[in-house]
Amino acid sequence: MKFKIEKDTMGEIKVPAKALWGAQTQRALEHFKISGISMNFPFSNTFISMLGAVKDAAARANKNLKQLSVKKQRAISKSAKEVWQNKHDGEFPLDVFQTGSGTSTNMNANEVIANLASKYSKIKINANDDVNMSQSSNDVIPTVMNCSFHCDLAKKMIPALNFLIQTIEKKASQVAGTVKTGRTHLMDAMPIDMSQELLAWSSQLKTSKDSLLIIMEKLLFMPQGGTAVGTGINAHPRFAKEFAKELSKLSGHKIKSSNNFFHSISSQDLSVQVSGELKNLSVILMKIANDLRWMNSGPLAGLGEIELQALQPGSSIMPGKVNPVVPEVVTMVAADVMGNDTTVTIAAQSGNFQLNVMLPVIAYCNLKSINILAGAMNVLAKKGIKTFKVNHKNIQISLEKNPILVTALNPIIGYEQAAEIAKKAYKENRAIIDVAHEETGISIKKLKNLLDPKKLIKGGL
Repeated sequence: MKFKIEKDTMGEIKVPAKALWGAQTQRALEHFKISGISMNFPFSNTFISMLGAVKDAAARANKNLKQLSVKKQRAISKSAKEVWQNKHDGEFPLDVFQTGSGTSTNMNANEVIANLASKYSKIKINANDDVNMSQSSNDVIPTVMNCSFHCDLAKKMIPALNFLIQTIEKKASQVAGTVKTGRTHLMDAMPIDMSQELLAWSSQLKTSKDSLLIIMEKLLFMPQGGTAVGTGINAHPRFAKEFAKELSKLSGHKIKSSNNFFHSISSQDLSVQVSGELKNLSVILMKIANDLRWMNSGPLAGLGEIELQALQPGSSIMPGKVNPVVPEVVTMVAADVMGNDTTVTIAAQSGNFQLNVMLPVIAYCNLKSINILAGAMNVLAKKGIKTFKVNHKNIQISLEKNPILVTALNPIIGYEQAAEIAKKAYKENRAIIDVAHEETGISIKKLKNLLDPKKLIKGGL
């Protein structure tokens, strides 16, 4: 490999001749060979894209404030635009596990953009003095985090969530009228319509979506302008507002400056809120997936209420076995997200005085959670909810034998006698109506009316 010599305040260092990055990027590349996971994440290139957008908006703001010449601004903006269009993703090789402020990645962007801008303008563009003007890694990286979280939530998470909600509600309308045995503690309980069961899932998902939309609005308040510690040192007094105005134009969103830069730079409260709601969503998805697994269990010795779409052989040794692979995938994704939330929680408490020093790993965990949850919801909707078939025969057999239907007789015969009837029906494996008729003398016709599952699902509503 051919090399070139680059210099920084620590001296000279060899850099691959074709690389657009410079000395500071190279030092980080050599010192932090940890995971092999770059900040240009395998599941989302949004972080690097938003880093380019931030650099573009900053250059435009500095030009507006007459801090940067028009020629330099145009060259920087042109180069930054190529970064936020992901045309130079290979130039961002640095490991997630690097300096906690993300300084290495900020300088990676500064060096790449400076080299490109110098080539385009044919004048020397400096990575620190020009590309990083009015900025610090300490406000750039939190700003990029806000932008990338918002972007992936808007473009991936919310569409996937909407799709899953719509798919569940469509399925609920299709299965409406299918009365089945309800279950509490995994034990037989009063009957429920399968549509009621599914609509509970969609209600959970809608509540989570509402929370995410509120958090997304908060993500539009940017730390950019606080620079090193929140005071805005080395930035024009109007830089923050000009930056917000320019980023609004580039993004199409109404970007605002943080109400308190000291807060936004020293802490990652908002990232914890993002992670927390992603964890909540993962809990919801795990509940849905596990319900599907139980309903699908069998096909002979389980509940066998539904039949999930067969997607692959289920065993390398047991012929004919088919497993609920889609719900299993969803539960694994949910488990991963819960683990990511623990990491974010620990990382966010590392806001020592004026700066959080675990920013890259917070970005990594939240972006990973957003993207794998979106993927899991799309698969669950398409290959889990949409395609399952209802086994009406099994549902009816279980429903007719359910002694808990006797609950409806409590107001007439009392709890104690109803309990004795239920126990006898269990013991003798007989229909509850027959036993209730023998023990109470109430006519079969009246009992059929009182214990009609289709009436019981309405309860007192």
